[in-house]
Amino acid sequence: MSTEKTTMQGMTKGVQTLMGDPKKAIIQLSLPMIAALSLNSLYNFVDRLWVSSLGENALAATGFFMPFFFLAMAVATGIGVGGGAVVSRRIGAKDKTGAESAALHTILFSVLAAVLFTVPLIFLSPFIFRLMGASNSLNDATSYGTIMFSGIIFLFFGNTANSLLRSEGNAKKAMGAMVVGTVLNIFLDPLFIYGFNMGVAGAAVATVISMAVSALLLLYWLFVEKKSYLAFDPRAFRFEKKTAKEIWVIGFPTILSQGSMSIMMFFIVMILNSIADDRAIAVFTAGWTIVAFAVLPVLGIATAVISVTAAAFGAKDYRKARTAFSFSFTIGLCIEIVIAAFTLLAAPVIALMFALSPETALLVDDITIFFRTIWLYFPVAAGGIISQSLFQGIRMPFKGLTVTLLRTVIFTLFFAWLFGIALGYGVRGVYAGMVAATISSSIIGVAWAWMSINSLMSKTGVKIEPITENE
Repeated sequence: MSTEKTTMQGMTKGVQTLMGDPKKAIIQLSLPMIAALSLNSLYNFVDRLWVSSLGENALAATGFFMPFFFLAMAVATGIGVGGGAVVSRRIGAKDKTGAESAALHTILFSVLAAVLFTVPLIFLSPFIFRLMGASNSLNDATSYGTIMFSGIIFLFFGNTANSLLRSEGNAKKAMGAMVVGTVLNIFLDPLFIYGFNMGVAGAAVATVISMAVSALLLLYWLFVEKKSYLAFDPRAFRFEKKTAKEIWVIGFPTILSQGSMSIMMFFIVMILNSIADDRAIAVFTAGWTIVAFAVLPVLGIATAVISVTAAAFGAKDYRKARTAFSFSFTIGLCIEIVIAAFTLLAAPVIALMFALSPETALLVDDITIFFRTIWLYFPVAAGGIISQSLFQGIRMPFKGLTVTLLRTVIFTLFFAWLFGIALGYGVRGVYAGMVAATISSSIIGVAWAWMSINSLMSKTGVKIEPITENE
């Protein structure tokens, strides 16, 4: 048996997993994605860990860039999610040619969006950082941001290629590319920051190089090696308005949904800056780095929910979609409860990771307060995140967008302003407002998701019964 034939059988097994038992599919797709996302998040974590040793201003500089990183991730993720969901649905409908066309459309949109995103922000970033209130850290924020913006195209392509691999059930290969990029970044960061004496700019250079290597590896797998289930032949590409519309019907709401996180970060930074100064931004930047890690398990599960429920939707198996949602929400909630309890108890120890310089050592008490306020955010976020993923999979993206906007923009900014400024609780009130917003939106999200999937089942004549162990 040839190597190519063996590999194609492996790809078919991935698709069979996607189309099989929903609980098994969620687990098999989630585990490698949780590991992959954890490694991918090390890009920011390693940058901030090394940068924290340069002092408070350097750490705050990466914090001012954070909203733009979330915005870039929003656009890249939205295109990838939209394309991946269409690919999974067409696989579920046994339309391989249509799935391949959707994949090529997704890659084209990703490259075009990267160019449109990068050019204006490279020139406008100094003005925007100044508008956000950057003072002592303005020069560091500008140098870090300019370099990072120049490498955005690698972030876009990497996210898109990973989404396409996951859409055909090949989460392990997606993880492999992330592993390579992350490990490389861990070694390059100290080399450029200290070895070449580039400071904050060195952290950005190391990250861009690492993302580029990861993107090139994915490019090789998809277009040169050609051992994936889907065939990627640019010569066969024909623009199809219907396919483009399908991708953007899901992708655009996802961009708005994910982009709302960027809006939230932008205004949270401004609120914190109005209450305190760059010191508060440095604390928030350090603390949010750990938050990003804490919610990774539920984010990994959520990526699996999109693929599994999209395939079930394509096959019109709505009971399977409901099972995937219920199972995912349960395990996500349980995992995040454990992480929240650990964070609450170990808050002072975790805060010490950022005490790598005399300046940042003074932030330890404030970072500890952040963790002892934000810990409840982890489990309550599970409901909103899993609900949004279900809506993306069953082609109701605007419902997912609504739930996310309630959490990230409407509720968060209102409660952060109410507790932090209006009621005078200061910085800690801002953190508490973020928790209150997440609790409110998650309750709405879970209830709405449950009603929506039951409505789909009732419209197709499927008897709605309680979830059983065997379902």
